[in-house]
Amino acid sequence: MKGFCHLHTHSSFSPQWGIFSPAELCSRVRALGMRHLALTDCNGLYGIPHFLKQAAHAGLRPIIGAEAAINGERAVLLARNEEGYANLCRLLSELHCREDFHLAEALICLRPGLIILSDQAAILTPLARHSRENLYVEISPGHRMDQALEVSRRLQLPPVATSRAVFASAEQFHLHRVMRAIALNTKLSRLPGAEIATQEDRLFSPHSLAGFFPHCPEALENTSRIAERCKTDWDFSQVIFPTFQGLNGEEAFGELERRSREGVLRRYGKSDTRIEKRLRKELDIIHSKGFAHYFLVVRELAGRSLYTCGRGSAAASLVAYALGITQVDPIRHNLFFERFLNPGRIDPPDIDIDFPWDERDAVLDYAFERHGTERAAMVATHIGFKGRSALREVAKVHGLCETEIKNVTSRISGYCKADQLIHTLRTRPLFQGTRLSPEWTEILAIAQQLKGKLRHLALHCGGVIIVPEEIRRHVPVEISAGGRPVIQWEKDQAESSGLVKIDILGNRSLAVMRDAVQAIHSNTGLKIDYAAWKPLDDPATCKLLRSGETIGCFYIESPATRQLLKKMWSRDKKIEKHDLFEHLVMASSIIRPASNTFIREFVARMHGEAWTPLHPLLKEILSETYGIAVYQEQITQMAMALANFSASEADQLRKIVSKKEKTQKLEDYQRLFFAGGKGKGVRRETLQKTWEQILSFSGYSFCKPHSASYALISCKCAWLKSNFPAEFMAAVIRHGGGFYSTQAYLSEGRRLGLRIQAPDINESLEEYHGNGKSIRIGLQQIQGLSRQIPHRLLEERLKNGAFKDFADFLRRVPSDRSDCALLIKAGCFDSLDGQRKRPELLWQLLENSSVTKAQSGFLFTDDTPGPPLSVPGPTKKQLLRQEVETLGLLASCHPLQLYPANHGTPRHIQASELHHWVGKQVTLTGWWVTGKTVQTRQNQPMEFISFEDETAIFETVFFPKAYARFCRKLGQNRPYILRGKAVEEFGVVTVNVEWLDFMDGYQKKSPSSGATRQKGFSSSIKT
Repeated sequence: MKGFCHLHTHSSFSPQWGIFSPAELCSRVRALGMRHLALTDCNGLYGIPHFLKQAAHAGLRPIIGAEAAINGERAVLLARNEEGYANLCRLLSELHCREDFHLAEALICLRPGLIILSDQAAILTPLARHSRENLYVEISPGHRMDQALEVSRRLQLPPVATSRAVFASAEQFHLHRVMRAIALNTKLSRLPGAEIATQEDRLFSPHSLAGFFPHCPEALENTSRIAERCKTDWDFSQVIFPTFQGLNGEEAFGELERRSREGVLRRYGKSDTRIEKRLRKELDIIHSKGFAHYFLVVRELAGRSLYTCGRGSAAASLVAYALGITQVDPIRHNLFFERFLNPGRIDPPDIDIDFPWDERDAVLDYAFERHGTERAAMVATHIGFKGRSALREVAKVHGLCETEIKNVTSRISGYCKADQLIHTLRTRPLFQGTRLSPEWTEILAIAQQLKGKLRHLALHCGGVIIVPEEIRRHVPVEISAGGRPVIQWEKDQAESSGLVKIDILGNRSLAVMRDAVQAIHSNTGLKIDYAAWKPLDDPATCKLLRSGETIGCFYIESPATRQLLKKMWSRDKKIEKHDLFEHLVMASSIIRPASNTFIREFVARMHGEAWTPLHPLLKEILSETYGIAVYQEQITQMAMALANFSASEADQLRKIVSKKEKTQKLEDYQRLFFAGGKGKGVRRETLQKTWEQILSFSGYSFCKPHSASYALISCKCAWLKSNFPAEFMAAVIRHGGGFYSTQAYLSEGRRLGLRIQAPDINESLEEYHGNGKSIRIGLQQIQGLSRQIPHRLLEERLKNGAFKDFADFLRRVPSDRSDCALLIKAGCFDSLDGQRKRPELLWQLLENSSVTKAQSGFLFTDDTPGPPLSVPGPTKKQLLRQEVETLGLLASCHPLQLYPANHGTPRHIQASELHHWVGKQVTLTGWWVTGKTVQTRQNQPMEFISFEDETAIFETVFFPKAYARFCRKLGQNRPYILRGKAVEEFGVVTVNVEWLDFMDGYQKKSPSSGATRQKGFSSSIKT
């Protein structure tokens, strides 16, 4: 039917309701011959920016709307103009934020600019009393059309036809039912009919839909009349900046320039021609773009903490450096400002600031207090279904039991995508020999279709939007579980819609540095100026970085990065002449999964291997990185130089490759790249090799300013580890570590020559603390201890001095008996009463208590009448068992000490000896530390695993054949015997594992399921 328009459709952005992606919906509607389309997702505008892009791509005129439905009230609301859009945002915000919200009442106040469709008289009647303009009665197949027509006649309101489109086929209807069952946490067999769409809620063609309305053709005709009255040329590209202290644009720029010049003097001591030229260029661009307010607002937030790290492309800005937002000198390190801001850039860049993770909430509180919840809100994250969760949820609604579900899902990586499930089960060694029932086959097929479906909102890790007036006129707002307002868009949609995001992020390593610096000052009196700190002036720090012994150091502690550092600065003394910081920046940027094929070549060239640029046009661009693209901005520079891309085209290519731009296809830019290169006379072979380097930036990658910012934190962490290892390692553990477990960090402490001290009633703080050559375990490590006990204990100790003995503690600190038992078994009273007195102290708790003898942790006979005259002291195994029970780890020794040295295998070597065995078969014992599964080019799984013995950490490789054989045995918290070949590359030795088994104390046969893999080491020290 000519002119018909779908005015009520749902996309996958209707949470756990809609099926179509915006792209699929637009494509289907365009194929049906229509020119207009309204997207009306449930209670939100969650996907509107995506929808507008896809509608433009499909040649459709987009209408913005939503279906508001709450407490039995419902209406479809279409924005007729910009006023209507603002009122739609306000109404949806109130729907989510007000507990006393009533749709009919809200529409009376927020009606201007909206076209309202509903089949409920309770909604339409009060509105009609004021005016019948822009009111329509919605008539839809499967939804009591006769009653709706009666309402239309009675209220004298025109009818309008919709199909409330949710799906297009019976298969999609079943997927909709599965999503509704997941949302309602019920089984498909019990799914209430009132909670799902009807069979007629389809995306009908105009001809098919007309068959439902032979008696009411005007309902179809009204759709085109409404569509013509709605705004469709929406433009959300205008940047919306926050305002600073009520200043106008020129006043804000004047304030920014004044502060920038003061900052230059503070940073450099004086200005010169080079600094002035750079400052003038940046200020001119900032002024032309109207960015002055934004810089001042960000500077105000950054000033809330001393320990901050401004990062991202903003770290290339001299203005940001002068203001103290960033910490890396952009002039000294030749950072490219245009990557952050340039005259041709359309979308607004953002500034990311890391704060100590435990200070972040206070900074956010300040931002909302300063700007108000009317003008500020958090950015959302759209939570969908990952592979494992999708499979689990679909299996649950089909009625499978938890044990059967876990048997399958426990063998699937948390990184598996929903659309990869069937391939994973067919090809992964962990599923070798597994036969799934037909029911599971159906479940897998459905779970794969959940990819891209919106489940619910969550808070972005730190993105804040601040606007100069009312944020609810730009985008609907909801309230998070923590009580903060959150917009309905995720970061990419927010940015594409002109909302400038400020990222206030939490960083554990900044908290580690802060606490380590404070501990150093407390222990030694040494004061460290964070802003003026130059860690690379210290030879010990440089030596540590070159050695790769950087466990605990931010961003350079992963096994892959430590190996890269060792390879970069191996025994070749010539390498030490290289600029350490610049190469650390390169290392932190090139160590990304997609660039593995280039890392070896990079290291070889660093060691002096001859190289020539792929093309003379690339020589200047890639000279500092040995002819290999390492930084994000090099993508844009290569495309511009080699293929004649414009600056905007090159930046779009960067976004597509890094998956920040999802609406355009990489293939289109690949054709443009090869055509442009051919036009400049570049050989296809050269273009292909250059394109491969560009593709290595797939997924995540860094620009040089970001890498430099991270590298500076890495250097400061390395300084702390080199000079004050006890204070530093204690702070690392205190804040939850980084890449490794507490057990692994304690092992690293021992390798540094530190003594690990047990919890002590008079020496321990709530947290770990270090001093000199020792680390004292904090009371926080005692598992199951009541939260209030450490606070009471420390307060009493500070007020009235140290405790004399256990009895003194009981008199002074009100404690539950179970807490006292934990303190005893953790060794807190050993320094006062002696380790052998633990049983005696536990006897005191047994008197007149419900604590049984068995719960005490020692062996007593049931006929023991009372405290014996002489209670036997604990055995070594009893002490170790209590250590594991109370601390969750072994602190007094390395776990491998619990196992015999010889296991009937060939002599095993120590990890520290590996470099003597290059090229030979070796056997080692090792404790599992961490692992990472990857895919080969042939899409076969393999794994890199770090093990440790008492002397060192060593790295192993399980190539696909070995991985397929042993993957069922690999797991955490257990010791292994490994055999393989020691291989060396650039001075770094790894072991290619060929055989593996458990050590004594563990089952000899391979476990058959993932559950067996998780057994801990406490079983080996049972009495």
